[in-house]
Amino acid sequence: MLQTFKLTLLAAALALCGCANKTVVPPLYGWNGYEKNIDTYFRGDRESLDTQAKLMEDDLQKMRAGGKAIPPGYQAHMGLLYGKQGDMGRFQKHLEAEKQQFPESESFIDFLLRKFKKN
Repeated sequence: MLQTFKLTLLAAALALCGCANKTVVPPLYGWNGYEKNIDTYFRGDRESLDTQAKLMEDDLQKMRAGGKAIPPGYQAHMGLLYGKQGDMGRFQKHLEAEKQQFPESESFIDFLLRKFKKN
């Protein structure tokens, strides 16, 4: 009985030690302030659209300088900010960049491009 208890305890200790992963996996994307920017946009009570776009442009430059991948939706959100300000050139540029980076978003991006052209 004591032998079984010891083996069970040893097996549990080994299992728990196997779960202790000391390796830190770097994030796949360079998020920088993206979550904060999205929160700011949806709250609508902090910064102007222009300020939000400038903050995102700064973060985008930092990500590129650091060699980090741009997260999904980042370029599209920047395009949305520019589109709401009436800057259709930058709107289209960022949506096309999103579509280039994430081809699976093509249908949705094309929908947004059509929708904003009508307005």
